[in-house]
Amino acid sequence: MTNRPAAPRPRKVDPAKVRTALIAEWRAMAEVTARLTPEQLAAPSGLTGWSTANLVGHLAASVEAVPRWLAEPVPTGPPITVEQWANGTSAYASVISAIADDMAEAGRTPADCVDAAIAALDGVPDTRTTITRIGPMRLPDMLVTRLVEGVVHSDDLERATGEPFPHDRHALGTVVRALADALAVRAPGHAVEVRVPPFAVVQCVTGPRHTRGVPPNVVETDPRTWLRLATGRLTWADAVDDGRVLASGERSDLSGYLPLMG
Repeated sequence: MTNRPAAPRPRKVDPAKVRTALIAEWRAMAEVTARLTPEQLAAPSGLTGWSTANLVGHLAASVEAVPRWLAEPVPTGPPITVEQWANGTSAYASVISAIADDMAEAGRTPADCVDAAIAALDGVPDTRTTITRIGPMRLPDMLVTRLVEGVVHSDDLERATGEPFPHDRHALGTVVRALADALAVRAPGHAVEVRVPPFAVVQCVTGPRHTRGVPPNVVETDPRTWLRLATGRLTWADAVDDGRVLASGERSDLSGYLPLMG
């Protein structure tokens, strides 16, 4: 019987830095979406079945969830990790899409929700456990999921409108690391080293483990390409073909493990 490699331990985050980064990302979302014209909102977002208005509605929903979840009683049961959350979101795709439809129809934007979400966080201890759609989570981890939602879908907004989105650097780095860690949980092992400079390096995939020097299987890409690979916005084959991903070694093909979330 072959022993399966143990999944890596969840990465610790600095709760204060996560809160600061999340608020900065939320405020940028509010400012950017407030400038969109009716024509831009009506245009396709690039996501199947969603207009840009749906995308904006989903961004609003990702913010609005925070005060709503914090208003609920503290849940019982062991909290899930960010990696478990990331690997479990696809099961709720239809629910998420329906909420985005409702928010878009109501004309809701992040600007409608940001102040209430920030106020709801004031004074809440980092030791608090809160509900989420997928399961109980420690507050700092739940806030990382809001960073993932904000950064990933703001990147969608950038692609939809062609206007660069001013991501908070710590927000971008936190999300890149969270998605890299989710890959390491999905494909535990030490045969492949995945590098997303300047934010993340993880090892994954079963196979021989290197002990010194350059590992035999290396994947390297930039942060935005990694976001798009991890969330299915970009295929592995296309990213390799056009040079956005550099992959070397016989085990370096990660297409069987991606996307991590939709």
